[in-house]
Amino acid sequence: MSFITSAHATAAQVPLTTSQMLGQKLMLDFRYYCGESKKPSGDCRAAMTTLPPELYELISKYDIGGAILFAENVQNTAQIVSLTNALQSAAQQSKSQLPLFIAIDQEGGRVARINREQATSFTGNMSIGATYPKQGDTYATKVASAIGKELNSLGINVNFAPTVDVNSNPNNPVINVRSFSENPTVVAKLGLAQVKAFEAAGVLSALKHFPGHGDTHVDSHTGLPRVDHDREKINQQDLLPFAEIIKASPPGMIMTAHIQYPALDNSKVVNSQGESMIRPATMSYQIMTQLLRHELGYQGVTVTDALDMAGISDFFNPVDATIETFNAGVDIALMPIAIRNRADIKRFEQYMAQLAKALDTNKINQAQLSSSMARIAKLKTKLPQSSASLAIANSTLGNPSHRRLEAELALAAITEVKNDGVLPLRDNAQVVHLIMPDRQKCFALEQALQTYSKNSLTLSCTSLQAYDPNIAHEAIKQADMIIAAHASPPQSAVEIGGMDDVKKLREHGVARNVQPEALKALLQYGQKLGKKQLFISLRAPYEISTFGPLSNAVLASYAYNVDVNHDKKVAGPAYTALAKVILGIAKAEGSLPVTVNH
Repeated sequence: MSFITSAHATAAQVPLTTSQMLGQKLMLDFRYYCGESKKPSGDCRAAMTTLPPELYELISKYDIGGAILFAENVQNTAQIVSLTNALQSAAQQSKSQLPLFIAIDQEGGRVARINREQATSFTGNMSIGATYPKQGDTYATKVASAIGKELNSLGINVNFAPTVDVNSNPNNPVINVRSFSENPTVVAKLGLAQVKAFEAAGVLSALKHFPGHGDTHVDSHTGLPRVDHDREKINQQDLLPFAEIIKASPPGMIMTAHIQYPALDNSKVVNSQGESMIRPATMSYQIMTQLLRHELGYQGVTVTDALDMAGISDFFNPVDATIETFNAGVDIALMPIAIRNRADIKRFEQYMAQLAKALDTNKINQAQLSSSMARIAKLKTKLPQSSASLAIANSTLGNPSHRRLEAELALAAITEVKNDGVLPLRDNAQVVHLIMPDRQKCFALEQALQTYSKNSLTLSCTSLQAYDPNIAHEAIKQADMIIAAHASPPQSAVEIGGMDDVKKLREHGVARNVQPEALKALLQYGQKLGKKQLFISLRAPYEISTFGPLSNAVLASYAYNVDVNHDKKVAGPAYTALAKVILGIAKAEGSLPVTVNH
């Protein structure tokens, strides 16, 4: 059995066996855990909020290198601090004593795992992109700094952010507003600002999704996308942000994309069903080593996107997926195998035995393993050495300065796309009917308008989730003004958490799909009656081309998230910002970061 001695390990300077190296190259999720339950692993929905002894032992015994946290794992400040400290304690009991990478997806906007009431979640990347023409990288820097400080205080040391995919496809179901812009240079500048700010705050950043997920119409959670750009377009669009950031300030990590890029690698791999297919980027030596390391010069740590996503798991079993990933030169396999109960621990032990056998039979490249371990050990020297402090976390999460910044960004991003003289809301428009995606969003905008209006407003609302057309038509007839809002595309699995949520999304898919036509019909009815109509795009602004012609004014907010506070009041920074613009208290100063026909 071979050994590696890392000069960057711990004070103990322990040599690592190959089995320990394999453990260091895994990042596991413990989103749910049902212990002794006999239920099928996939049916477990008990959130893991405290570390059970058997998982503590697993981390220590197998020298596991990292863990990823989901919303279920991070329910309140004291609990999060206790959990991250317990995870690090388990790592300290391993033979290597190397600290854990504890990661999370806290991009801001639609992808934010920590309770919005406690942590500051902001309005996301496209809203930052909307501020770029006037503010440059100011908000990118300030937002990443605030998120980084909050994560650091909780003992979370890796943020899977920023997303530097260039959203060039209006039908992209998974990136859209997670992208800063359709302009690769703007994406590069804002992504670079965030990398610097996250890492200055003591949190490793992970650029994603290499070599680019921006021009896809398939979500890699539910299928395997393919990008057919030629190499010149790939260089100028998809790769440019990664290349520029690597050159200026290399991030701690880069995350792969489960995407086929034939122009970068058209070689075939035989999947676990015995079928030949073009290699996904995650499994491509040509992309992950030749391109990323040799051509672009990146020498940091690479991590796969979740290996349980359909883009990989539909074609490869966990062992084969891990082997192909490692041989491509990727350092860390993220979520290669689910552990939901004690039976899964046995399954994990078999998985580790199979990896060890693959190493012994040279199915896993020994040289790749050693160089990968050296990169991981080196990066772990940058991790904070002290335990998370509850007192510091309490004073950091959602503190007043971060909340002010959240409100400032939300307002600075609001974009006036069209205004035929109906904004701001006139004194004679006292009866306003809202048409919103759901009841909660109704409450949020109603509350914001009532709070900031100097005049008495009569507000009513139609929720597109469930409504009576006759009642909606009567409300439109009685109104002086109609304010309609929509959020497209529908939620993807990544917004809620991951592959465990795909079934839930499919169940609600039919109801979501009828909303655009229902909204269009209601706006056409209002237009026929000559009503003044404002349309608000709450997410990706491409939908403006559909609803804009039916409206006298159009605003874009790039965000729709609702917060429920201790008083059970419904609010959200985007709704407050929208109300201030609608009422004329503030101007809309954002600019569209993507091309929209209107």
